[in-house]
Amino acid sequence: MRRILRWIFLVLLGLLVGLVLYEAVTLLRVYWLRNSNPSSTSLIDTRVNEARAKGQQPKREQVWVPLDRISPNLQRAVLAGEDTNFTTHHGFDYQAIQKAWEQAQREQAREAKQEGENDDWIPDLPDFKRGASTISQQLAKNLYLSSQRSFLRKGQEAALTIMLERTLTKRRILEIYLNVIEWGDGIYGAEAAAQHYFHKPALSLSASEAAFLSAMIPNPRTVFNPQTNPRRVARRQRIILRGMPYIKLP
Repeated sequence: MRRILRWIFLVLLGLLVGLVLYEAVTLLRVYWLRNSNPSSTSLIDTRVNEARAKGQQPKREQVWVPLDRISPNLQRAVLAGEDTNFTTHHGFDYQAIQKAWEQAQREQAREAKQEGENDDWIPDLPDFKRGASTISQQLAKNLYLSSQRSFLRKGQEAALTIMLERTLTKRRILEIYLNVIEWGDGIYGAEAAAQHYFHKPALSLSASEAAFLSAMIPNPRTVFNPQTNPRRVARRQRIILRGMPYIKLP
């Protein structure tokens, strides 16, 4: 019995030491972002592997620019579409989480009711839904984590979000986010997106152009792909435009 307890203790100790070492290494990686730009991200690496698995040449358009060379219009548009409380929260927007939960419950109830009336009915859900994930959470996932959903991954995301918020300024978090997020097949970051869609630098984007790019962010390759779903993108663009004047930049 004592031997079993000893083995259990050693296993638990090993797990604890491993966790501490993992968190320490992760913290160093986050701290490194204070003055250095990531050469790649987990999302970019995933897209590269997906392309190679299909026998295709991976695409990557990306030009890193500092935040002061990204139009304030785009900064406001992204915050209006993704994280209106970015400047005031500390990584988690509990108000947004509550709203997202309530909205999901309403949609679930409406869907169940309609399906009961007509089994062939498909819910016509609104095109504009702001998720509960903040920009800091999205960046944590984008930089370091897979797209698989699990309690472990959500725990890792939460820990990384706290590290990002405590180690980096809000401006630096926004700068990295705007330079690494996906804006289409092989298009990453604001500068590449501005050049690809409007043939101009990110600094010169108008309010309407910025809202267009922001409208694509939730899923630029499928649901909010302007080539396949232009009307959806346009509807979301109009809503973001209305919210932009009320956004405070960090």
